[in-house]
Order: sequence, then C-alpha cells, then structure tokens
Amino acid sequence: MLIKIKRIYEENEKSKNYRFLIDRLWPRGISKENANLDNWLKDWAPSNELRKWFDHEAEKWNDFKKKYHKELDEKEEEIKNYLENLDKRKSILLLYASKNKEYNHAKILKEYIENLI
Repeated sequence: MLIKIKRIYEENEKSKNYRFLIDRLWPRGISKENANLDNWLKDWAPSNELRKWFDHEAEKWNDFKKKYHKELDEKEEEIKNYLENLDKRKSILLLYASKNKEYNHAKILKEYIENLI
C-alpha cells in the first residue's frame, strides 16, 4: 500500500485513493465538501499540547518526533485495526494543513504507518 502526503490546500485531484485529513484542527478556508475526504483522523494527529509546544520550530524536530512516536505507540492497535480494513489496492493520501512542508507531523505519521504495514 502506497502512502503519500500532501497539503490539503494543494489542488484536489480526483483519484481512487483514500483521502485522510490528519490534523487535529479543521483547516481554515476548506469546506467539508471541497475536502473530499474519506475520513478525518484527528485522533492520529499530535495532541494539542504537543502541537503547541512544537510550533514547527526546526530545533525541536528531533524531540517532537520522539514525543509524537510515543503518542502514536499508545494508539498502535487502533491504527493497525483501521488500516487492516482498508482496500490494499488503493493508496493512502495523508492530508495536512501546515505551511511547513519540511517539519510537520505528516512525515512522521507516514513513516510510522509504513512501519506498521
């Protein structure tokens, strides 16, 4: 199963892939209809406390990654069970709102899921 990440503000291309929003907060300026989502997996996003602490500061990246992994480990069974019920012939597109394409949780979640499947 191929997993990709993309900003939700980028062009919404029609596809047969799963489209999952992975932010805890709904992105500004995006309607639910235009988002064209299969699911909003807000519980897979970093906790509010962790998200606010990190604030996309590059010098905190390694610590953020460790802390976020710890949060994901607590949800590992839930994530595995969810993924097991997906059609393996489809790809997954993880959508996020952050302007920072280099330091964002989508990269970490993508890597985490790839290690689970």
